[in-house]
Amino acid sequence: MNLEQALPKTTVEIPAGLELITLGAGCFWCTEAVFQRLEGVEKVVSGYSGGIIPNPSYKQICTGTTGHAEVINVFFDPKKISLENLLEVFWATHDPTTLNRQGGDVGPQYRSAIFYNDESQKEIASKLKADLNAKKVFEKPIVTEITAFTNFYPAENYHQDYYNQNGMQPYCQFVVRPKVDKLKQYFVEKLKN
Repeated sequence: MNLEQALPKTTVEIPAGLELITLGAGCFWCTEAVFQRLEGVEKVVSGYSGGIIPNPSYKQICTGTTGHAEVINVFFDPKKISLENLLEVFWATHDPTTLNRQGGDVGPQYRSAIFYNDESQKEIASKLKADLNAKKVFEKPIVTEITAFTNFYPAENYHQDYYNQNGMQPYCQFVVRPKVDKLKQYFVEKLKN
């Protein structure tokens, strides 16, 4: 039995007309704050994916031993924003070349990851990653893992909508806000009105 077969499985209900992609780009507070602001993104849920522990707590995740990454489930309307556009924002708003780290957040729970739901998503993500590496957009190769979705566990309620609720907190000001500012600077045409 391989690791993927041993992982606990969960399902996520996807509303009609929407698609789902699960993304890990370091702390989910940062990633959630970025993707909530994109036109065509209908809902973002912070949580944990890809690990071996069912229903993990944040305290368990912080040990780095669960196999889970901090992620967001992004529910989006493909008629308003494409997966390609979402992944362009994804790669531009974190460092996909650092293994198990984003800034001062260190550990496998902070890895760069795309958990795809079907072969089309896998092909799009793999092609974009290969293109970025071939063009040497980043100084180092992209280490983003591209893995089949197996499980998602919503994070505790206090993690949801974190930046919008706690924007003046120091971590939000020094870590989250610069990512949101970068989004506003480089992707203004993709923002919600």
